[in-house]
Amino acid sequence: MKLELKGITKKFGALVANDSIDLVVESGEIHSLLGENGAGKSTLMNVLYGLYKADQGQILLDDKPVDFSGPGDAMAAGIGMVHQHFMLIPVFTVAENVALGHEPTNKLGVLDLEAARALVRKISDRFGFDVDPDALVEDLPVGVQQRVEIIKSLARDAKVLVLDEPTAVLTPQETDELMEIMRGLAKSGTSIVFITHKLREVKAVADKITVIRQGRVVGQAKPSAETKELASMMVGRDVGLTVEKKLADPGKVVLKVDNLSVLDDRDQRAVNNVSFDVRAGEILAIAGVQGNGQTELAEAILGLRALHSDTGDISISGTSVRGKSVRTILEKGVGYVPEDRQKNGLISEFSIAENLMLNGSFTKPFSNGLGIAFATRNRLAEERVKEFDVRATSAQTPAGKLSGGNQQKVVLARELSREVELLVVSQPTRGVDVGSVEFIHKRLVDERNSGKAVLLISTELDEVLALADRIAVMYRGQIVGIVDAKTDRAKLGQMMAGVTV
Repeated sequence: MKLELKGITKKFGALVANDSIDLVVESGEIHSLLGENGAGKSTLMNVLYGLYKADQGQILLDDKPVDFSGPGDAMAAGIGMVHQHFMLIPVFTVAENVALGHEPTNKLGVLDLEAARALVRKISDRFGFDVDPDALVEDLPVGVQQRVEIIKSLARDAKVLVLDEPTAVLTPQETDELMEIMRGLAKSGTSIVFITHKLREVKAVADKITVIRQGRVVGQAKPSAETKELASMMVGRDVGLTVEKKLADPGKVVLKVDNLSVLDDRDQRAVNNVSFDVRAGEILAIAGVQGNGQTELAEAILGLRALHSDTGDISISGTSVRGKSVRTILEKGVGYVPEDRQKNGLISEFSIAENLMLNGSFTKPFSNGLGIAFATRNRLAEERVKEFDVRATSAQTPAGKLSGGNQQKVVLARELSREVELLVVSQPTRGVDVGSVEFIHKRLVDERNSGKAVLLISTELDEVLALADRIAVMYRGQIVGIVDAKTDRAKLGQMMAGVTV
Protein backbone atom coordinates (compact mmCIF):
# COMPACT_ATOMS: atom_id res chain seq x y z
CA MET A 1 0.00 0.00 0.00
CA LYS A 2 1.29 3.44 -0.92
CA LEU A 3 1.20 6.05 1.85
CA GLU A 4 1.33 9.78 1.21
CA LEU A 5 1.24 12.66 3.69
CA LYS A 6 0.67 16.11 2.20
CA GLY A 7 1.34 19.34 4.10
CA ILE A 8 0.74 17.85 7.56
CA THR A 9 0.80 20.55 10.24
CA LYS A 10 0.20 19.87 13.93
CA LYS A 11 0.35 22.53 16.64
CA PHE A 12 0.21 22.31 20.42
CA GLY A 13 -0.55 25.87 21.47
CA ALA A 14 2.29 28.03 20.17
CA LEU A 15 4.49 24.99 19.52
CA VAL A 16 4.53 23.79 15.91
CA ALA A 17 5.38 20.09 16.20
CA ASN A 18 4.90 19.37 12.48
CA ASP A 19 5.22 22.13 9.89
CA SER A 20 3.81 21.33 6.42
CA ILE A 21 5.40 17.89 6.22
CA ASP A 22 5.29 15.91 2.98
CA LEU A 23 6.15 12.19 2.96
CA VAL A 24 5.70 9.42 0.39
CA VAL A 25 6.20 5.74 1.26
CA GLU A 26 5.86 3.35 -1.66
CA SER A 27 4.37 -0.15 -1.37
CA GLY A 28 6.94 -2.65 -0.07
CA GLU A 29 9.39 0.08 0.92
CA ILE A 30 11.30 0.51 4.20
CA HIS A 31 11.27 4.27 4.69
CA SER A 32 13.26 5.65 7.60
CA LEU A 33 12.05 8.77 9.37
CA LEU A 34 15.31 10.06 10.84
CA GLY A 35 15.62 12.84 13.37
CA GLU A 36 16.66 13.75 16.86
CA ASN A 37 14.47 13.37 19.92
CA GLY A 38 11.83 16.09 19.77
CA ALA A 39 12.13 16.59 16.01
CA GLY A 40 8.45 15.71 15.47
CA LYS A 41 8.74 12.14 14.15
CA SER A 42 6.43 10.46 16.66
CA THR A 43 3.91 13.31 16.47
CA LEU A 44 3.68 12.84 12.70
CA MET A 45 3.07 9.11 13.07
CA ASN A 46 0.49 9.70 15.81
CA VAL A 47 -1.36 11.89 13.30
CA LEU A 48 -1.19 9.05 10.78
CA TYR A 49 -2.44 6.55 13.38
CA GLY A 50 -5.41 8.71 14.35
CA LEU A 51 -4.16 9.55 17.84
CA TYR A 52 -3.85 13.22 16.87
CA LYS A 53 -5.87 15.28 14.42
CA ALA A 54 -3.79 17.33 11.99
CA ASP A 55 -4.49 21.07 11.94
CA GLN A 56 -3.73 21.12 8.22
CA GLY A 57 -2.84 18.60 5.54
CA GLN A 58 -4.04 15.36 4.04
CA ILE A 59 -3.38 11.61 4.32
CA LEU A 60 -3.68 9.43 1.21
CA LEU A 61 -3.62 5.64 0.94
CA ASP A 62 -3.14 4.33 -2.60
CA ASP A 63 -3.83 7.90 -3.81
CA LYS A 64 -7.22 8.07 -2.04
CA PRO A 65 -7.77 10.67 0.73
CA VAL A 66 -8.61 9.23 4.16
CA ASP A 67 -9.67 10.82 7.43
CA PHE A 68 -9.14 9.08 10.77
CA SER A 69 -11.02 10.01 13.94
CA GLY A 70 -9.08 7.47 16.01
CA PRO A 71 -6.73 4.46 15.88
CA GLY A 72 -9.67 2.17 15.08
CA ASP A 73 -10.20 3.96 11.78
CA ALA A 74 -6.48 3.80 10.99
CA MET A 75 -6.32 0.06 11.72
CA ALA A 76 -9.41 -0.57 9.62
CA ALA A 77 -7.71 1.25 6.73
CA GLY A 78 -4.60 -0.93 7.03
CA ILE A 79 -2.32 1.12 9.29
CA GLY A 80 -0.48 -0.72 12.08
CA MET A 81 1.80 0.81 14.70
CA VAL A 82 4.28 -0.73 17.13
CA HIS A 83 5.00 1.80 19.86
CA GLN A 84 8.35 2.13 21.61
CA HIS A 85 6.65 1.00 24.83
CA PHE A 86 4.71 -2.17 24.06
CA MET A 87 0.93 -2.33 24.51
CA LEU A 88 0.72 -5.93 25.72
CA ILE A 89 -0.92 -7.51 28.77
CA PRO A 90 1.85 -9.52 30.50
CA VAL A 91 -0.42 -12.15 32.10
CA PHE A 92 -2.17 -12.95 28.80
CA THR A 93 -0.86 -15.45 26.28
CA VAL A 94 0.37 -14.40 22.85
CA ALA A 95 -2.90 -15.54 21.25
CA GLU A 96 -5.00 -13.68 23.84
CA ASN A 97 -3.04 -10.47 23.25
CA VAL A 98 -3.41 -10.79 19.48
CA ALA A 99 -7.16 -11.44 19.81
CA LEU A 100 -7.77 -8.58 22.27
CA GLY A 101 -10.05 -5.95 20.73
CA HIS A 102 -10.45 -8.03 17.59
CA GLU A 103 -11.82 -11.24 19.10
CA PRO A 104 -12.65 -14.10 16.72
CA THR A 105 -15.91 -15.91 17.51
CA ASN A 106 -17.53 -19.16 16.44
CA LYS A 107 -21.04 -19.57 15.00
CA LEU A 108 -22.53 -19.22 18.48
CA GLY A 109 -20.78 -15.92 19.08
CA VAL A 110 -18.39 -17.45 21.63
CA LEU A 111 -14.72 -16.45 21.73
CA ASP A 112 -12.71 -18.78 19.50
CA LEU A 113 -9.19 -18.81 20.91
CA GLU A 114 -8.19 -21.68 18.66
CA ALA A 115 -8.76 -19.41 15.67
CA ALA A 116 -6.48 -16.82 17.31
CA ARG A 117 -3.82 -19.48 17.91
CA ALA A 118 -4.05 -20.61 14.30
CA LEU A 119 -3.67 -17.02 13.08
CA VAL A 120 -0.56 -16.51 15.24
CA ARG A 121 0.95 -19.75 13.89
CA LYS A 122 0.13 -18.77 10.30
CA ILE A 123 1.76 -15.33 10.55
CA SER A 124 4.67 -16.66 12.61
CA ASP A 125 5.40 -19.43 10.11
CA ARG A 126 5.10 -17.12 7.11
CA PHE A 127 7.65 -14.61 8.39
CA GLY A 128 9.82 -16.88 10.53
CA PHE A 129 8.85 -15.23 13.83
CA ASP A 130 9.10 -18.44 15.91
CA VAL A 131 6.43 -17.36 18.43
CA ASP A 132 4.43 -19.82 20.57
CA PRO A 133 0.77 -18.69 20.66
CA ASP A 134 0.30 -20.25 24.12
CA ALA A 135 3.32 -18.59 25.77
CA LEU A 136 2.64 -15.99 28.45
CA VAL A 137 3.90 -12.59 27.32
CA GLU A 138 5.59 -11.94 30.69
CA ASP A 139 7.80 -14.99 30.10
CA LEU A 140 9.03 -13.84 26.68
CA PRO A 141 12.26 -11.96 25.93
CA VAL A 142 11.77 -8.34 24.88
CA GLY A 143 12.64 -9.11 21.26
CA VAL A 144 9.92 -11.76 21.07
CA GLN A 145 7.40 -9.42 22.72
CA GLN A 146 8.10 -6.98 19.91
CA ARG A 147 7.30 -9.72 17.38
CA VAL A 148 3.98 -10.23 19.16
CA GLU A 149 3.22 -6.53 18.60
CA ILE A 150 4.02 -6.93 14.90
CA ILE A 151 1.82 -10.05 14.72
CA LYS A 152 -1.04 -8.03 16.28
CA SER A 153 -0.79 -5.49 13.47
CA LEU A 154 -0.50 -8.12 10.74
CA ALA A 155 -3.47 -10.00 12.21
CA ARG A 156 -5.50 -6.86 11.56
CA ASP A 157 -4.32 -6.92 7.93
CA ALA A 158 -1.90 -4.00 8.24
CA LYS A 159 -0.51 -2.88 4.89
CA VAL A 160 1.51 -0.01 6.38
CA LEU A 161 3.50 -0.76 9.54
CA VAL A 162 4.96 2.04 11.69
CA LEU A 163 7.84 1.03 13.99
CA ASP A 164 8.58 3.75 16.57
CA GLU A 165 12.19 3.49 17.84
CA PRO A 166 11.90 -0.32 17.67
CA THR A 167 15.50 -1.12 18.67
CA ALA A 168 15.56 0.94 21.89
CA VAL A 169 15.16 -2.14 24.11
CA LEU A 170 16.83 -4.79 21.92
CA THR A 171 20.21 -6.50 22.05
CA PRO A 172 22.37 -6.28 18.91
CA GLN A 173 21.29 -9.80 17.88
CA GLU A 174 17.62 -8.96 18.40
CA THR A 175 18.14 -5.80 16.34
CA ASP A 176 19.64 -7.84 13.49
CA GLU A 177 16.71 -10.28 13.69
CA LEU A 178 14.23 -7.39 13.59
CA MET A 179 15.90 -6.05 10.46
CA GLU A 180 15.53 -9.43 8.79
CA ILE A 181 11.84 -9.42 9.73
CA MET A 182 11.47 -5.91 8.28
CA ARG A 183 13.07 -7.02 5.01
CA GLY A 184 10.75 -10.04 4.84
CA LEU A 185 7.68 -7.89 5.47
CA ALA A 186 8.73 -5.39 2.81
CA LYS A 187 9.33 -8.19 0.33
CA SER A 188 5.74 -9.35 0.93
CA GLY A 189 4.46 -5.87 0.03
CA THR A 190 4.12 -4.30 3.48
CA SER A 191 5.18 -0.65 3.61
CA ILE A 192 7.30 0.13 6.68
CA VAL A 193 7.94 3.48 8.35
CA PHE A 194 11.00 3.08 10.58
CA ILE A 195 11.31 5.89 13.16
CA THR A 196 14.78 6.18 14.66
CA HIS A 197 17.72 8.40 15.55
CA LYS A 198 20.33 5.64 15.10
CA LEU A 199 22.33 6.26 11.95
CA ARG A 200 23.96 2.84 11.73
CA GLU A 201 20.59 1.06 11.69
CA VAL A 202 19.14 3.42 9.09
CA LYS A 203 22.01 2.73 6.73
CA ALA A 204 21.66 -1.02 7.29
CA VAL A 205 17.96 -1.47 6.51
CA ALA A 206 16.30 1.58 4.90
CA ASP A 207 15.43 1.94 1.23
CA LYS A 208 14.87 5.69 1.57
CA ILE A 209 15.52 8.22 4.32
CA THR A 210 13.59 11.37 5.19
CA VAL A 211 15.25 13.66 7.73
CA ILE A 212 13.14 15.81 10.06
CA ARG A 213 14.55 18.70 12.10
CA GLN A 214 12.49 20.96 14.36
CA GLY A 215 9.22 19.76 12.86
CA ARG A 216 10.20 20.19 9.23
CA VAL A 217 11.49 17.93 6.48
CA VAL A 218 15.03 19.16 5.80
CA GLY A 219 15.95 16.64 3.15
CA GLN A 220 15.90 13.12 1.80
CA ALA A 221 18.81 10.75 1.36
CA LYS A 222 19.75 7.26 0.29
CA PRO A 223 21.25 4.74 2.73
CA SER A 224 24.52 5.04 0.81
CA ALA A 225 24.88 8.62 2.11
CA GLU A 226 27.83 9.29 4.42
CA THR A 227 27.03 9.01 8.13
CA LYS A 228 28.45 12.49 8.76
CA GLU A 229 26.16 13.89 6.05
CA LEU A 230 23.08 12.38 7.72
CA ALA A 231 24.20 13.64 11.14
CA SER A 232 24.69 17.14 9.74
CA MET A 233 21.18 17.08 8.26
CA MET A 234 19.76 16.07 11.64
CA VAL A 235 21.57 18.83 13.54
CA GLY A 236 21.95 21.56 10.96
CA ARG A 237 25.74 21.80 11.24
CA ASP A 238 28.86 19.66 10.93
CA VAL A 239 29.43 17.29 13.86
CA GLY A 240 32.26 14.96 14.83
CA LEU A 241 31.10 11.37 15.30
CA THR A 242 34.39 9.80 16.39
CA VAL A 243 35.80 10.05 19.91
CA GLU A 244 39.52 10.79 20.11
CA LYS A 245 41.18 9.22 23.15
CA LYS A 246 44.64 8.03 24.02
CA LEU A 247 45.43 4.64 25.54
CA ALA A 248 44.33 4.46 29.18
CA ASP A 249 46.91 4.42 31.98
CA PRO A 250 44.86 3.18 34.97
CA GLY A 251 46.05 4.03 38.47
CA LYS A 252 44.75 3.14 41.92
CA VAL A 253 41.37 1.53 42.55
CA VAL A 254 38.91 4.34 43.28
CA LEU A 255 35.60 2.42 43.34
CA LYS A 256 35.38 -1.16 44.56
CA VAL A 257 32.06 -3.00 44.52
CA ASP A 258 32.18 -6.35 46.29
CA ASN A 259 29.45 -9.02 46.25
CA LEU A 260 26.70 -6.39 46.04
CA SER A 261 22.98 -7.20 45.98
CA VAL A 262 20.25 -4.56 45.67
CA LEU A 263 16.43 -4.65 45.73
CA ASP A 264 14.16 -2.84 43.29
CA ASP A 265 11.00 -0.91 44.18
CA ARG A 266 9.01 -4.17 44.36
CA ASP A 267 11.50 -5.70 46.82
CA GLN A 268 12.78 -8.05 44.13
CA ARG A 269 16.52 -8.58 43.75
CA ALA A 270 17.59 -6.28 40.90
CA VAL A 271 21.36 -6.64 41.46
CA ASN A 272 22.69 -10.05 42.42
CA ASN A 273 26.17 -10.55 43.94
CA VAL A 274 27.94 -8.07 41.66
CA SER A 275 31.67 -7.33 41.99
CA PHE A 276 33.94 -5.00 39.99
CA ASP A 277 36.32 -2.08 40.41
CA VAL A 278 37.03 1.18 38.59
CA ARG A 279 40.52 2.67 38.56
CA ALA A 280 41.74 6.22 38.27
CA GLY A 281 42.25 7.20 34.64
CA GLU A 282 39.86 4.69 33.09
CA ILE A 283 36.27 4.46 31.91
CA LEU A 284 34.50 1.26 32.91
CA ALA A 285 31.20 0.95 31.05
CA ILE A 286 28.25 -1.09 32.29
CA ALA A 287 26.52 -2.34 29.13
CA GLY A 288 23.19 -4.11 28.83
CA VAL A 289 19.60 -3.78 27.74
CA GLN A 290 17.57 -1.39 29.91
CA GLY A 291 16.03 -3.03 32.99
CA ASN A 292 18.80 -5.44 33.93
CA GLY A 293 19.73 -3.78 37.22
CA GLN A 294 21.90 -0.92 35.97
CA THR A 295 19.71 1.82 37.48
CA GLU A 296 19.56 0.13 40.88
CA LEU A 297 23.32 -0.44 40.84
CA ALA A 298 24.06 3.26 40.24
CA GLU A 299 21.59 4.33 42.93
CA ALA A 300 23.13 1.91 45.44
CA ILE A 301 26.62 3.29 44.81
CA LEU A 302 25.32 6.81 45.53
CA GLY A 303 23.48 5.71 48.69
CA LEU A 304 20.09 6.35 47.11
CA ARG A 305 19.02 2.71 47.44
CA ALA A 306 19.53 0.30 50.34
CA LEU A 307 21.56 -2.86 49.91
CA HIS A 308 19.82 -6.23 50.00
CA SER A 309 21.59 -7.91 52.91
CA ASP A 310 24.41 -7.63 55.39
CA THR A 311 26.83 -9.00 52.81
CA GLY A 312 28.40 -6.89 50.10
CA ASP A 313 30.28 -3.62 50.25
CA ILE A 314 31.03 -0.42 48.34
CA SER A 315 34.28 1.43 48.98
CA ILE A 316 35.63 4.73 47.68
CA SER A 317 39.44 4.97 47.69
CA GLY A 318 39.64 2.18 50.25
CA THR A 319 36.96 3.51 52.62
CA SER A 320 33.63 1.70 52.94
CA VAL A 321 30.58 3.87 52.25
CA ARG A 322 28.03 1.16 52.95
CA GLY A 323 25.05 2.67 54.74
CA LYS A 324 26.38 6.23 54.41
CA SER A 325 24.19 9.17 53.40
CA VAL A 326 24.17 10.58 49.89
CA ARG A 327 25.80 13.78 51.17
CA THR A 328 28.62 11.82 52.83
CA ILE A 329 29.27 9.87 49.63
CA LEU A 330 29.31 13.04 47.53
CA GLU A 331 31.80 14.57 49.98
CA LYS A 332 34.05 11.55 49.44
CA GLY A 333 34.62 12.91 45.94
CA VAL A 334 31.82 11.32 43.92
CA GLY A 335 30.03 13.06 41.06
CA TYR A 336 26.71 11.72 39.80
CA VAL A 337 24.85 12.25 36.54
CA PRO A 338 21.49 10.41 36.90
CA GLU A 339 19.70 8.78 33.97
CA ASP A 340 16.58 10.93 34.43
CA ARG A 341 17.96 14.47 34.55
CA GLN A 342 14.54 16.10 34.87
CA LYS A 343 13.40 13.94 37.78
CA ASN A 344 16.67 13.45 39.66
CA GLY A 345 19.27 15.84 38.22
CA LEU A 346 17.59 19.23 38.08
CA ILE A 347 14.85 21.34 39.60
CA SER A 348 13.09 22.67 36.51
CA GLU A 349 11.73 25.79 38.22
CA PHE A 350 15.19 26.78 39.50
CA SER A 351 17.55 28.86 37.39
CA ILE A 352 20.72 27.43 35.88
CA ALA A 353 22.70 29.24 38.59
CA GLU A 354 20.59 27.69 41.36
CA ASN A 355 20.88 24.21 39.84
CA LEU A 356 24.66 24.54 39.59
CA MET A 357 24.99 24.82 43.37
CA LEU A 358 22.42 22.21 44.40
CA ASN A 359 24.86 19.83 46.10
CA GLY A 360 27.30 22.51 47.26
CA SER A 361 25.26 25.34 48.76
CA PHE A 362 26.65 24.51 52.21
CA THR A 363 30.33 24.71 51.22
CA LYS A 364 32.71 27.17 49.58
CA PRO A 365 32.63 28.86 47.13
CA PHE A 366 28.82 29.03 47.26
CA SER A 367 28.63 29.54 51.02
CA ASN A 368 30.34 32.36 52.90
CA GLY A 369 29.64 30.87 56.32
CA LEU A 370 26.58 33.04 56.89
CA GLY A 371 24.59 32.06 53.84
CA ILE A 372 24.76 31.86 50.07
CA ALA A 373 27.40 34.04 48.39
CA PHE A 374 25.09 35.22 45.60
CA ALA A 375 27.62 37.34 43.71
CA THR A 376 30.09 34.44 43.60
CA ARG A 377 27.34 32.02 42.62
CA ASN A 378 26.21 34.17 39.71
CA ARG A 379 29.76 34.82 38.48
CA LEU A 380 30.67 31.12 38.55
CA ALA A 381 27.38 30.21 36.89
CA GLU A 382 28.04 32.53 33.95
CA GLU A 383 31.56 31.08 33.61
CA ARG A 384 30.23 27.52 33.54
CA VAL A 385 27.47 28.35 31.08
CA LYS A 386 30.21 29.57 28.75
CA GLU A 387 32.65 26.71 29.46
CA PHE A 388 30.04 23.99 28.93
CA ASP A 389 28.40 25.72 25.96
CA VAL A 390 24.95 25.87 27.58
CA ARG A 391 22.68 27.61 25.06
CA ALA A 392 20.70 30.04 27.22
CA THR A 393 20.17 33.80 27.40
CA SER A 394 21.80 33.86 30.85
CA ALA A 395 22.51 31.74 33.93
CA GLN A 396 19.22 33.03 35.37
CA THR A 397 17.19 31.10 32.78
CA PRO A 398 15.01 28.39 34.40
CA ALA A 399 16.39 24.91 33.71
CA GLY A 400 12.97 23.77 32.53
CA LYS A 401 13.20 26.18 29.58
CA LEU A 402 16.32 24.46 28.20
CA SER A 403 16.52 21.69 25.60
CA GLY A 404 17.44 18.18 26.74
CA GLY A 405 21.03 18.58 25.60
CA ASN A 406 21.47 21.87 27.44
CA GLN A 407 19.87 20.47 30.60
CA GLN A 408 22.39 17.62 30.52
CA LYS A 409 25.23 20.12 30.11
CA VAL A 410 24.05 21.91 33.28
CA VAL A 411 24.14 18.63 35.24
CA LEU A 412 27.61 17.85 33.86
CA ALA A 413 28.82 21.38 34.62
CA ARG A 414 27.73 21.01 38.24
CA GLU A 415 29.33 17.59 38.73
CA LEU A 416 32.54 18.23 36.80
CA SER A 417 33.17 21.58 38.48
CA ARG A 418 33.55 19.86 41.86
CA GLU A 419 36.70 18.11 43.08
CA VAL A 420 35.77 14.50 42.39
CA GLU A 421 37.71 11.25 42.17
CA LEU A 422 34.85 9.18 40.81
CA LEU A 423 32.23 10.13 38.25
CA VAL A 424 29.13 7.92 37.96
CA VAL A 425 27.37 8.75 34.70
CA SER A 426 24.10 7.03 33.80
CA GLN A 427 22.68 7.29 30.25
CA PRO A 428 24.55 10.58 29.63
CA THR A 429 23.26 11.16 26.09
CA ARG A 430 19.67 9.89 26.34
CA GLY A 431 17.34 12.35 24.63
CA VAL A 432 20.29 14.57 23.72
CA ASP A 433 20.95 16.10 20.29
CA VAL A 434 23.87 14.86 18.21
CA GLY A 435 25.85 18.07 18.74
CA SER A 436 25.56 17.79 22.52
CA VAL A 437 26.53 14.10 22.34
CA GLU A 438 29.80 15.15 20.73
CA PHE A 439 30.46 17.65 23.54
CA ILE A 440 29.50 15.26 26.37
CA HIS A 441 31.68 12.44 25.03
CA LYS A 442 34.68 14.77 24.80
CA ARG A 443 34.21 15.98 28.39
CA LEU A 444 33.97 12.43 29.74
CA VAL A 445 37.21 11.48 27.97
CA ASP A 446 38.84 14.66 29.31
CA GLU A 447 37.87 13.63 32.86
CA ARG A 448 39.35 10.18 32.32
CA ASN A 449 42.53 11.70 30.88
CA SER A 450 42.87 13.96 33.94
CA GLY A 451 42.96 10.91 36.21
CA LYS A 452 39.33 10.58 37.24
CA ALA A 453 37.68 7.17 37.54
CA VAL A 454 34.55 7.09 35.36
CA LEU A 455 31.74 4.56 35.70
CA LEU A 456 29.61 4.87 32.55
CA ILE A 457 26.20 3.18 32.46
CA SER A 458 24.69 3.14 28.98
CA THR A 459 22.28 1.08 26.91
CA GLU A 460 23.74 2.59 23.71
CA LEU A 461 26.31 0.05 22.53
CA ASP A 462 27.91 2.51 20.09
CA GLU A 463 28.50 4.88 23.00
CA VAL A 464 29.98 2.11 25.14
CA LEU A 465 32.36 1.03 22.39
CA ALA A 466 33.42 4.62 21.70
CA LEU A 467 34.17 5.60 25.31
CA ALA A 468 35.01 2.53 27.38
CA ASP A 469 38.41 1.13 28.30
CA ARG A 470 36.74 -1.94 29.81
CA ILE A 471 33.16 -3.18 29.48
CA ALA A 472 31.13 -5.02 32.13
CA VAL A 473 27.95 -6.57 30.71
CA MET A 474 24.88 -6.89 32.97
CA TYR A 475 22.08 -9.37 32.44
CA ARG A 476 19.26 -9.97 34.93
CA GLY A 477 21.16 -8.27 37.72
CA GLN A 478 24.45 -10.08 37.29
CA ILE A 479 27.76 -9.30 35.62
CA VAL A 480 28.06 -11.79 32.77
CA GLY A 481 31.66 -10.79 32.18
CA ILE A 482 34.15 -7.93 32.02
CA VAL A 483 35.91 -7.60 28.67
CA ASP A 484 38.26 -5.33 26.76
CA ALA A 485 36.73 -2.44 24.81
CA LYS A 486 38.02 -3.96 21.57
CA THR A 487 35.56 -6.87 21.97
CA ASP A 488 33.38 -7.16 18.87
CA ARG A 489 29.69 -6.26 18.83
CA ALA A 490 28.55 -9.84 18.19
CA LYS A 491 30.22 -11.14 21.34
CA LEU A 492 28.88 -8.24 23.40
CA GLY A 493 25.42 -8.88 21.99
CA GLN A 494 25.58 -12.51 23.10
CA MET A 495 26.64 -11.42 26.59
CA MET A 496 23.78 -8.89 26.72
CA ALA A 497 21.44 -11.84 26.08
CA GLY A 498 22.95 -13.72 29.03
CA VAL A 499 25.40 -15.96 27.18
CA THR A 500 28.72 -16.41 28.97
CA VAL A 501 31.48 -16.33 26.35
